[in-house]
Amino acid sequence: MVKGILDKLKTKKIGVLCGGSSREREVSLRTGDAVYKALVSWGLNVTKFDVDRDIGQKLMKEKIDLVFVALHGKLGEDGTIQGLLEIMDIPYTGSGVLASALALDKIYTKKILAYHSLPTPRYKVLEKKAVRLGDILGDLDYPVVVKPAAEGSTIGVTIVREPKGLESAVSLAFEYGDKILIEKYIEGKEITVGVLGDEPLPVIEIISRTEFYDYRAKYEPGMSKHIVPAQLEKEQYELAQSLALSAHRALGCKGATRVDMVIDREGKIYLLEVNTIPGMTETSLLPEAAAVAGIDFNHLVVRILSYALE
Repeated sequence: MVKGILDKLKTKKIGVLCGGSSREREVSLRTGDAVYKALVSWGLNVTKFDVDRDIGQKLMKEKIDLVFVALHGKLGEDGTIQGLLEIMDIPYTGSGVLASALALDKIYTKKILAYHSLPTPRYKVLEKKAVRLGDILGDLDYPVVVKPAAEGSTIGVTIVREPKGLESAVSLAFEYGDKILIEKYIEGKEITVGVLGDEPLPVIEIISRTEFYDYRAKYEPGMSKHIVPAQLEKEQYELAQSLALSAHRALGCKGATRVDMVIDREGKIYLLEVNTIPGMTETSLLPEAAAVAGIDFNHLVVRILSYALE
């Protein structure tokens, strides 16, 4: 199977898009570098691009036939670069314009999950132009999680356990956009499930050395421990995989995604968010799960790229 895919890929000039201008730029550069090295190891014709406003011209100049999108956050994971590639008629990895935009926006993700009767914590939406802290929580009780509506890597996220911390958490989240999400905090076991193609990967349990799986825990070696496969009851394990696949499909995602969840103390699973371009760094979860499923990093990269050929 790999040989047939490689034969097709060897006829293409491949571009790896990374970097960009989002707050996740540094992580994206690491993802792009790892992907680029993997593709080069297969003997493919690959060029790596640090994305800027001239990226369209650069892709045309290099006559790129196929793109591996290794961008994270705004202007890379939100449907914008996907729209440009659609206009240029260049096939690319990952989800399309609409699914990318929906998944990065936590509010719309929530609405779609609820429409499909998929379990997710209760929440409120707050707009900067209509801030009234007094009645902000409504029927939500502390603790809550305050987060920007459209940022990744837990940027701007705060767990608020008592009223005195709410105002500063809201102010921080509003630094990253005009809408924020206030979500009931679910105390429990953090897990994540990757989806590759249309198949769920092994479940990972995440044990963070920080309060929750924040930016430091995600990207600093030693700040989190990953148990894969997660030590769950068979029924719960299979339910987590099923929910991940359902969320992936509900949002219309393609290629590789990663769905973050939490299991409360009663054993109920809640969906938190869907990542349409999971990290591919030395501490990333998707490659770790794939390895347990028997797919090493270089094969994983080729498989993700092969979906773009379809």
